[in-house]
Amino acid sequence: MVGTKVLDSLDKAKTQSYHFKAVIISGMGFFTDAYDLFSISTMTRLLGRLYYPSTHGKPGVLPANVNAAVVGVALCGTLVGQLFFGWAGDQYGRKKVYGITLMIMVLASIASGLSLGSTPTGVMTTLCFFRFWLGFGIGGDYPLSATIMSEYSNKKNRGSFVAAVFAMQGIGILVASAVSIAVSAAFNNSFPAPDFNTDPVLSTPPEADFVWRIVLMFGAVPAVLTFYSRSKMPETARYTALVEQNEEKARRDMEKVLHQHFEARDDVEAGPAKEKPFGLLSRAFLRRHGKHLLGCTTTWFFLDVAFYSQNLFQKDIFTAVGWLPAAGTMSALEETFRVSKAQALIALVSTVPGYWFSVALIDKLGRKFIQLMGFFFMTLFMFILALDYYNLRGDPCGAKYCGGNHLAFIVLYAFTFFFSNFGPNTTTFIVPAEVFPARLRSTCHGISSAAGKAGAIVGAFGFLYASQSQSTPDAGYPKGIGIKNSLLVLAITNCIGFVFTFLIPETKGKSLEDLSGENDPVKGDEASNGLVAHALVVGRACAHRDPKIFDGQRPERR
Repeated sequence: MVGTKVLDSLDKAKTQSYHFKAVIISGMGFFTDAYDLFSISTMTRLLGRLYYPSTHGKPGVLPANVNAAVVGVALCGTLVGQLFFGWAGDQYGRKKVYGITLMIMVLASIASGLSLGSTPTGVMTTLCFFRFWLGFGIGGDYPLSATIMSEYSNKKNRGSFVAAVFAMQGIGILVASAVSIAVSAAFNNSFPAPDFNTDPVLSTPPEADFVWRIVLMFGAVPAVLTFYSRSKMPETARYTALVEQNEEKARRDMEKVLHQHFEARDDVEAGPAKEKPFGLLSRAFLRRHGKHLLGCTTTWFFLDVAFYSQNLFQKDIFTAVGWLPAAGTMSALEETFRVSKAQALIALVSTVPGYWFSVALIDKLGRKFIQLMGFFFMTLFMFILALDYYNLRGDPCGAKYCGGNHLAFIVLYAFTFFFSNFGPNTTTFIVPAEVFPARLRSTCHGISSAAGKAGAIVGAFGFLYASQSQSTPDAGYPKGIGIKNSLLVLAITNCIGFVFTFLIPETKGKSLEDLSGENDPVKGDEASNGLVAHALVVGRACAHRDPKIFDGQRPERR
């Protein structure tokens, strides 16, 4: 009864300081996640100039296989981390493993910046090794942050709170670009260098090797700042009461958080003896939640295929609108500065606003509506880009593109990012933290997010090769289907995500126990064999001072 009263109080609690504290503590983890995952994209061109100088009269670039490994290995680590820490969060508790993920990120961020080797291959191998473990720690933050914030939230604003945690990813992307801009500008001012066409050797000063290391190691700073606060967070009441069955501890922890006293009662007859609850691979889970898990995994997979592929045609867009001149006309540090500036502009006008539109409207419009809307507009804009790509971009004329409609080009591209974040990129993170039972919530979120990262790997690796020109691919790459055809495939991918969205339920305004079936007194034996359902009946009767309760009688089952 006490556990039930605590959970009911959490659902009905007004927005308080502890909600914002939880958002900040969990959100800073996602800030760090985004910073670490996206900062490398501002540094790949610099790494190419430093370690693979060209002998063909053009600035050096990372070989195709090295570039794919440097960018994608963290995604592989993230997938593994999501599965492992998702499982660990249910087995050992959210709090016990939450700090471990942050510590892994701190150590791996620092180690990435210290990557050493006697050859370029040695440096890149070391960097990839540490970035895999960086991704492993990042992966753990997905199921744990989502689950913790969901279980702490009230049902009225739960979507906004979980979305706010995820929205810190947008701030992390923006700060990653800002740090890259600041560091590259500082070194460029201190160690000025000619452009590549003037002097291929001096255009990349030796001091530039410190730039990428400083940028990568800076990712450890926000993680360190929040480690203490994360270690002091109490275990969620839902895990303590529903999984550990320790109602006394749940009461004590939530008294500190809610500043409300919950009086334990010993005169209430216990419910039925607890039997072994159904597991993830059981028929009972398949019958009750199989459709939900299929919906969460497929929609996240198809989203990330498209989301992580959108960066592949940034080069054409940045060149077309004049944000990125020909590489030979810039020094290594100037190129890093311009790439970072272009990515910051995209994040500022489309990525970040999309996240916060979701925060503001998700508890008004609902998760399902926003996800369907996002997939619809992503499909629409990518179809337009695909069908009119060359007219929008213009024709090559030297190192840039002439003609075309560059304003429409950049607007359409920005809108695909906006509606991915004011759409499925946010909702796919939220829904898996709401629809599954407490004892399987972190595991199922880990499975769903890992499916998303599998899609990200397909997008980042597969379309890196698929988007190559059918006639003149980049050096080291085989011929592909071209960017226009790749965009057409991605539009179809978004359309498939739209269809699979109908498998997920609307979760707006409902308690986690109602959504998972743990509140259902009829089917409670499927959810947790009647124990929680009986506790809820007792709690409700107690709240109305049912005389049968205080006479020691057992309430009637409804």
